[in-house]
Amino acid sequence: MPNKLISLHEAVAKFTWDGMIYASGGGLPVGSDTIVFGREMVRQGRKNIHYLSHCTGQQGNLLCAAGVVSKMEGAFTGLEVFGFANGLRRAVESGKVVYEDWSNLSMALRFMGGALRWPFIPATVNIGSDMQWRSGFNPEGFPCTKKIPEVVDPFTGKVYGALPPARAEVATIHVTMADVDGNAIFIGTEWNRYELARAADKVVLVADYIVDTDCMRQYPNLVRIPDLLVDAVIPWQLGAWPACSTGVYDSDEDHMFLMNKMLGTEEGSLEYKAKFIDSWNTFEEYTDMIGKAKAEKLMNNVTTHLMTPYMKWVRTDSELKDLFKDSKFCK
Repeated sequence: MPNKLISLHEAVAKFTWDGMIYASGGGLPVGSDTIVFGREMVRQGRKNIHYLSHCTGQQGNLLCAAGVVSKMEGAFTGLEVFGFANGLRRAVESGKVVYEDWSNLSMALRFMGGALRWPFIPATVNIGSDMQWRSGFNPEGFPCTKKIPEVVDPFTGKVYGALPPARAEVATIHVTMADVDGNAIFIGTEWNRYELARAADKVVLVADYIVDTDCMRQYPNLVRIPDLLVDAVIPWQLGAWPACSTGVYDSDEDHMFLMNKMLGTEEGSLEYKAKFIDSWNTFEEYTDMIGKAKAEKLMNNVTTHLMTPYMKWVRTDSELKDLFKDSKFCK
């Protein structure tokens, strides 16, 4: 397989465009997500994005606050202990984002249906509630009959709801480890990363570590995303910051609170962009922005030992530089 390493800037330039259907995947609202990819989308000025998200984390919060998203489909919209996603709330309440609400189970089923290429998913979830009858995309009718139409089981005659499959044109997925071919392992909550990798036309990984393929051969049962599904791999440790990546770094709780507070206003969002997006270009500048002492503290946590069995396969910085030269994206 070809070497798929790509820089963050080039990945956003190549794999995103205005008006696209975009999805990102992590573990729970405060877990692993490709937040750094969302930062670069904001920097490159993407607009009118239709965003799919099982649980809204700080990436969705940021994309809505920054005016990148115009339509969104999701389930849980809180940041757990860090509060409701204020950037998303402000965008929806102002009418800048049209939000289609689903339950956690229905979004999981929709991504599964998208992965299996089903035309619809027969289900009982959401039936007989406002989740079925009210639609942000079709607000004129109540009860809405377009969001979850009824279907009849030809074997039993029972009536079920037909959930639409969720498919993205491009999905970015945070992983703990990837090799240059795109084989990937993640530690911690899987959430819907498995299904999302199969429910998108294009898949871009953001990896904390690039490892030798021998690591994947040693633990083939842990490779939840195989190379044949992946179009590009971005090496970017702390790419989920300020959220956590189990086995690598803890969440930055102070910044989680700060980010959510700032995204709650237009002025705060502009200030956030200036301080935490436009202020860096390289990975070194990114870690300087976070603070090297803070980054070191976040990476020394109670889950760090989980990476111990894999560390002998982790590529060094000098090896990564050479690998980039051999990438299919190298100009």
